[in-house]
Amino acid sequence: MKEKILNLKEQAIKEIRQSNSEKDLNDIRVKYLGKKGELTLILKGMGTLLPEERPAVGSLVNEVREKIETELKLKTNDFKEQELQNKLKNENIDITLPSKRTKLGSIHPITQIIEDVKEIFLGMGYEIADGPEIELAKYNFDKLNTPEDHPARDIQDTFYITEDILLRSQTSPIQARVMETKQPPIKIICPGAVYRSDSVDATHSPVFHQVEGLVVDKNISMADLKGTLEMFAKKCLGEKTKIRFRPHHFPFTEPSAEADVSCFVCGGKGCRVCKGEGWIELLGCGMVHPKVLINCGIDPNEYTGFAFGFGVERIAMAKFGIDDLRLLYENDIRFLKQF
Repeated sequence: MKEKILNLKEQAIKEIRQSNSEKDLNDIRVKYLGKKGELTLILKGMGTLLPEERPAVGSLVNEVREKIETELKLKTNDFKEQELQNKLKNENIDITLPSKRTKLGSIHPITQIIEDVKEIFLGMGYEIADGPEIELAKYNFDKLNTPEDHPARDIQDTFYITEDILLRSQTSPIQARVMETKQPPIKIICPGAVYRSDSVDATHSPVFHQVEGLVVDKNISMADLKGTLEMFAKKCLGEKTKIRFRPHHFPFTEPSAEADVSCFVCGGKGCRVCKGEGWIELLGCGMVHPKVLINCGIDPNEYTGFAFGFGVERIAMAKFGIDDLRLLYENDIRFLKQF
């Protein structure tokens, strides 16, 4: 029996080393180690041996099984190594070939304007203030001298979550929050997204972006406001840009004005961009209403201030000659790649 087992061992090792594929190795494994394999049959026939022979035969069979499994593993590794080398040889990559061209994006026109405006006002000593887009009605309206029965609430109707919580319709609530927590001097701008329940058309959108500014200090006058806006207009739209004020009404400023800038395309002569008027409406502004200062805990007898606000999309449309606001939100790469 011992001689038969050793012969099986030599025969199995010889076949393994002469095999040409992993399929051959699998066939050899089944032949010797499978359920009906040679070594398995020997173990099943152990009952015919004398009791004193069984331990030695069993030990030898296990030793031979381990040797065959080791040889199978070594040969399998040889096949895998050979397969890897063949792949490396046949599937090599020519690293000198040029790669696929990477298409670079550009900064969105709205983001461009916001970043440009930030740089201009930072250069004038302003700070950037931020606040929540989901706002309380008291900050969006009440503290800004727009109580619940005020008609201006209809003009700025927005999206309500509850009676007291809404999506802000302007970035002015940021100003109220800053005035509540900080005593003058205050010099901030507040960029961000705002929401109003407008129908979508070439000049309106239910979501758009604003930049509002606020200065509160002693002896602030309308002259400071005009000088600030003139500086901004020249930096943003060109050094030859002029500005004019037209009387207007806002509940949170008194006096209030609409500010127009001379058309930076035609220089005031009249063209398609300014619709032949020579002027482009830019923003609303005015002196902070005393009641707003009182609502935010600031003494209007000691401090005055001015505020202004404009739509970023309006600046972008004017600066880049865009005639339809919807183009800014459609994500058409053919349009955006121009910027």
